[in-house]
Amino acid sequence: MGKKLVTAHNYATHYNLWMKASAATTNIPKARLTAGTTTIPVGGSVTLSCSVESSEGWKYEWFRRTSDTSEVRINNEQNSVSVSQGGIYRCRGLRGEPAVYTHISDESSVFITFSNQVAVTRQPKWPQIFTDERIRLTCEVQGGETMMWVCEWRGSQRTAQKTNDKFWMFYASESSSGDYMCQCRLRDDRYSSTKWSESISLSVSGKPKAQLSADIRDIAPGGRATLTCSVNPSSSSGWKYYWYRDVNSFEPLTEQEAVFHSNGQISVSQEGPYRCRGGRGKPDYFTEFSDPISINKIFSIKATVILQPSWPQIYRGETVTARCEIQGGGGTQWEYEWRPARLNIPPTSSEHRIRVTDSEEYSCRGRKDQFHFTQWSDVITINVSSAKRRPVLTVSPSWLSPGASVTLSCQVEHPSAGWRFYWYKAAPDRSKKSYSYELLPESNNRTEHDSYIIHGQTHTAGYVCRAGRGDPVYYTYYSDSEFVWSADLHPAASLTVSPDRVQHFRNDPVSLNCEGNSTEWRVTMITETGYLSYCSESNWEKINGSSCNIKPYWTDDPKENMMIRRIEEDGSDYYNMNPDSTTDKSENHRYDAALLGLEGSNIKHVQMDPFSEGGVPSDVTGSESGGQSNGFLK
Repeated sequence: MGKKLVTAHNYATHYNLWMKASAATTNIPKARLTAGTTTIPVGGSVTLSCSVESSEGWKYEWFRRTSDTSEVRINNEQNSVSVSQGGIYRCRGLRGEPAVYTHISDESSVFITFSNQVAVTRQPKWPQIFTDERIRLTCEVQGGETMMWVCEWRGSQRTAQKTNDKFWMFYASESSSGDYMCQCRLRDDRYSSTKWSESISLSVSGKPKAQLSADIRDIAPGGRATLTCSVNPSSSSGWKYYWYRDVNSFEPLTEQEAVFHSNGQISVSQEGPYRCRGGRGKPDYFTEFSDPISINKIFSIKATVILQPSWPQIYRGETVTARCEIQGGGGTQWEYEWRPARLNIPPTSSEHRIRVTDSEEYSCRGRKDQFHFTQWSDVITINVSSAKRRPVLTVSPSWLSPGASVTLSCQVEHPSAGWRFYWYKAAPDRSKKSYSYELLPESNNRTEHDSYIIHGQTHTAGYVCRAGRGDPVYYTYYSDSEFVWSADLHPAASLTVSPDRVQHFRNDPVSLNCEGNSTEWRVTMITETGYLSYCSESNWEKINGSSCNIKPYWTDDPKENMMIRRIEEDGSDYYNMNPDSTTDKSENHRYDAALLGLEGSNIKHVQMDPFSEGGVPSDVTGSESGGQSNGFLK
């Protein structure tokens, strides 16, 4: 108090007078300046001391300057002084009249560090910040709120220095994510500053997009749908929501157009496309618009799916027609929407032809315009079977006199389900060693009924059938071959067996001879499986021309026993691929070698017992004609 500053000019004048007064004086001492602690609170002071070694009676002069200002004298003659500003300080001593001065002390730079706590605060305080939001950081010096500060900032890979205030404002980008800290100094004191604050973290994400959902999208007249708008991530906060009807509108809905709830929801009764967005802050920061959701008005009319044909079982590869019918509507021109959606190929159609491959559900509805629909039809399920069916052919009678009639019956699953029947004659194909099928010309290609009568049957023949339905026609497999055996009183050829005895035994050779009006007749066997065996093959031994030897035998290979037919005690029979080694030999089973039969020839059987080794004949009687064969020779 009462201190008087001395200018540099006055100081120089006094210094020159002192130098003259002390010209004769030797060993002039030099003042020494020391500073106390420089870490002080805002409003505190640093103590500076000036001393002259080994002498007394001194008074002192003090001087301060900065790197930007000239040196000025502090009007205080005490050996210590309290200062609240940093700077570059010097001092000297003086005594006597006229005054004798010491040498001036060395300069001492005093940098004051304020001990007050420093913290960074952020507005807004939301934990998640998004691109282009406006951020304001404040460097708060506790206890120095009234002081004028200039602050320096570090953060996000860059340093920013702001003058004249303690705020830093910027628009966030994704590169703004990071930790931020600050340090401040008094505006008029370059030699004092606070400590660096603790850092705070800033997390910045790309601009979010609002998410819109609806509890229902189809409403009846007078009904309402509740819409919910949200912003992800869910950790973001502070949003209020704006609602729009029509994708081109930027005018938010009003309370006359929707019922607003306090939880970010609205209820609407009008059809149309809706969207929303979130906003927060001042000025408002907006999210991207949500994707639109369509709210549809549903009429009381209900569509119906009609399937044609409506067979109880559909097979993979068949074609059905699905048609959407709408009763009522006052002549409305409907468009149609289908489930599954793959049927909605523009232009929408009331009818689709579907080639089915798997079981699937179908439904449809009518559409008046973009937002007005009928109710969905009930779901119609097409159950598709992947197993292609094989019909069963029966012939009656299987043995008949020449010229008699024979009835063919073709049985399929679900016989009333639209099947038509195709009838074929099975003819042996020597080139392929199998049968070929020739459509019976008398059948006019197909019949509506599952039976067919052949009149005037005169020859032994094989037949097959199959069924078909739909457009395009879906066919079953061919049935197994069935044979009609007809005795011919005047055959073109006959088959003889040598030795001609009732019973043959395993490993006994048998000679077969085909005799007729041509030397081109050959002994051939065709099995029910369609395999055609010639005399030249491995299990035959050719003698000459139309004669062959065969040595009947059985092995474990079923393919080598395709000639075997098993005769059951009840008179029924089936073709056995291999004699069962586990069969009880005491059972009254016998095996016919199905080697015989010739279209137009006599029918013979060569009968063998698989369990006899040539000793005791089995108690079975052979037959010359009337027994069944599994093939015919030609």
